[in-house]
Amino acid sequence: MTLSHPDKRPSRVLPVLGLMALILVWSLDLGSIQPNRIVPGTGYGLFSAVGLSGAAVVTLFLLAVVALAILSVRRRSLMLSLGLVLALAALPLLLIRFTGLHLPADAPYARSAIGAGFWALLFLLVLMLIEVLGRRGSGRWSQLAVLGLILGAWGWLFSRPALSSLSLVREFDNRPDQFVQALWAHLGLALGAVAISFVLAFALALKMMRNERWRRPVMSLASFLQTIPSLALFGLLIAPLSALSSALPWLQELGVRGIGWAPALLALIAYSLLPMVRNTYVALTEVPGSVLEAGQGMGMNPRQLFLQVRLPLALPVIVEGVRITTIQAMGLTAVAALVGAGGFGTFIFQGLGQAAMDLVLLGALPTIALALAADAMLSALAAALQARPVPA
Repeated sequence: MTLSHPDKRPSRVLPVLGLMALILVWSLDLGSIQPNRIVPGTGYGLFSAVGLSGAAVVTLFLLAVVALAILSVRRRSLMLSLGLVLALAALPLLLIRFTGLHLPADAPYARSAIGAGFWALLFLLVLMLIEVLGRRGSGRWSQLAVLGLILGAWGWLFSRPALSSLSLVREFDNRPDQFVQALWAHLGLALGAVAISFVLAFALALKMMRNERWRRPVMSLASFLQTIPSLALFGLLIAPLSALSSALPWLQELGVRGIGWAPALLALIAYSLLPMVRNTYVALTEVPGSVLEAGQGMGMNPRQLFLQVRLPLALPVIVEGVRITTIQAMGLTAVAALVGAGGFGTFIFQGLGQAAMDLVLLGALPTIALALAADAMLSALAAALQARPVPA
């Protein structure tokens, strides 16, 4: 067996992350209890939140991770992977334990909130799992399966009545229809902008390939649009779209106004152009000349050469550009709520205005989840295309 096997190499990252998690989970509040939505809550550290048994389980697990990362133990990476996946899947049990111990039964408006210690523990456990899976060389589909398992466990645990008092759950229960509406608005804006920008970018890349003089102005314009701050671009689009909708009533019937989805969609398309155009152009022009010559030697005409050789070889890089653009669009769509475009940004800005951090989280967490899901799926797709054999 070579020394490069993950079970033979001690990890320098895991002990640091494990000790950081241990320090933070003991020094920060794991959760808090609020008498109602407005009054600030009382924080509870790890020991007071989940008692001796809960604190001992968390501490011993983190110490075991640190010890396994340092010691040379057979099947170490497998044990670390299984342990971290189970720990992440079962992490909401800490909140169930905390709520059961501290939420007063005779206070119907009381609610529990997640503390900084829980978020720190969650974040560091995720980093540790990423490190272990990376060292094991796990494929993208395996990582997606792990992610699905953990999210499924969280979805089941958060649907239990024991966590119905959690302030984040109550914020969701107060507005389930608005949440679904925000989800579709967010996905529609982000994915619509990505789809339109992909079509534009592909057409522009083809034009630049056929006529090199188009390259400089197209790339300069896309770079210029990328440098404009998002809020400024939303503001710049309000006046011309208002004038257009006033002059052309049929635009108003389509919902095109100075505020709403129209300026948000245009701004998102403008921001998506640069990574999409650059990746598509580079992918299509960097195909090895020897491969193209081989295709020509086989008697392929230009159309066959493009569809059967150049485009398949360029697809992984093109998909990588789509991945970058989609992640960027998911985040920027949250800001578009400032111009009335809807989406999860609505909850974020409402929460900031009402000083309700759980309402902020109700908008922020799904936004992050959508970006991570897009990253995982498109990375897996790019890896699958990369591994695909070159067409004969």
